[in-house]
Amino acid sequence: MLFSSLLFLFLFLPAVLALYYCSPWRIKNLILFLTSLIFYAWGEPVYIVIMLLSTITDYSFGLLLSRPKLNTIQRKWIVVFSVVVNLGLLSYFKYADFLILNVNELLGTHISLTELPLPIGISFYTFQSMSYIIDVYRGTAKAQRNWIDFGTFVALFPQLVAGPIVQYNTLAEQLRKRSVNIEKFAEGVRRFIIGLAKKVLLANNIGLLWHTISSSNLDSMPALTAWLGIIAFAFQIYFDFSGYSDMAIGLGLMFGFEFNENFNQPYIAQSITDFWRRWHISLSSWFRDYVYIPLGGNRRGLGIQLRNILIVWLLTGIWHGASWNFFLWGLYFGVILIIEKWWGLKLLNRLPRWVRHLYALLLILIGWVLFAFDQLPMVLRYLQAMVGFNHQPLWDNSTLYFTYTNAILILVLIIASLPMKQSRSKNTRSLLPLVWHGVLFFLSVAYLVDATFNPFLYFRF
Repeated sequence: MLFSSLLFLFLFLPAVLALYYCSPWRIKNLILFLTSLIFYAWGEPVYIVIMLLSTITDYSFGLLLSRPKLNTIQRKWIVVFSVVVNLGLLSYFKYADFLILNVNELLGTHISLTELPLPIGISFYTFQSMSYIIDVYRGTAKAQRNWIDFGTFVALFPQLVAGPIVQYNTLAEQLRKRSVNIEKFAEGVRRFIIGLAKKVLLANNIGLLWHTISSSNLDSMPALTAWLGIIAFAFQIYFDFSGYSDMAIGLGLMFGFEFNENFNQPYIAQSITDFWRRWHISLSSWFRDYVYIPLGGNRRGLGIQLRNILIVWLLTGIWHGASWNFFLWGLYFGVILIIEKWWGLKLLNRLPRWVRHLYALLLILIGWVLFAFDQLPMVLRYLQAMVGFNHQPLWDNSTLYFTYTNAILILVLIIASLPMKQSRSKNTRSLLPLVWHGVLFFLSVAYLVDATFNPFLYFRF
């Protein structure tokens, strides 16, 4: 069930809100847990078993870790078993066929593929569940003894399928005690509407341009058309994913939860290091806290630090998908980050701001080519089109048509990518913000009523 669907907007969400606020505090988490299971099972009733298995496993391991008589070795083995179960489930559903395909190609074997669809959100809730066990092991969080509360943490529908990835130690207290007032609820509604508009009005519309360009013949594509296409993809994935994150944060506020921000105007970045401090912040924070720092972080010299950066970014690429383009995407950014950490940032800091910005945008757009195509030959052909190696003119009539028909939309996307002063809760009762958000909601719903193109890119991760 998509947040950007009429079913969610006018049936599921109002029903859950009504049930939640009419219920006494002692069963509010139970309401959220059960409705979250319904939300997940709506699209994938079979794979709810996988999520429940992960939930029960880590809940049980957390209780074991809380036993005072365990020694250090026993505690470490419990964490290892939990990680093996979680990553085993994730690897089987996400990477088994990729491994089989490569073994068959390398060895000439004919092992049958599992052909299992990827359970929605498995990459997100697996990392959340793992964060709980690690936090309990480290002593930064207490073991959760209420199974409903823990199930609510894992299955909470506002951020179940696409994040933000919420670490347990940031949500543990909110599971036990939280409150909502009219200002907080209004801010949640405002944030949800902004996210809905970003997803429906901006991402979906620019996504049509990317779909048209990427589906055309790459061998006859002019260079400027190729650049226009990847710019369209860059806008689509940003407003698609950040819009969904905004909706998740807004929904959380409606139920009293405060999730961390997931995006911070990434396209104003002055370097790739800066970009990854602004893009998918919750994922970067997870890898920092549970991989990079445990490997030694930057505490053991530059060489170890650069090794750790490369490991983290190879894992980041693989996390996004089971194909070689994601591996190369992670390697690509890992190498750039290593260069920047080693000497690149010192050089960049001497350059004018606009040069640093142009440098970052250029490398980001090249990276999105690696991300957008899961077939490496397609990646190579698109990159060749961008630099004119397909021996086509710089532009043609289709380039002019695409530019002319999407000029206003692209201008709006550029403006929306820039920092803007946000209205705060103290202003939510004034007339102008209410009218503005009402118009955005009306336009979004009007689009959905007649929409045939409403994808969500991060469902495949």
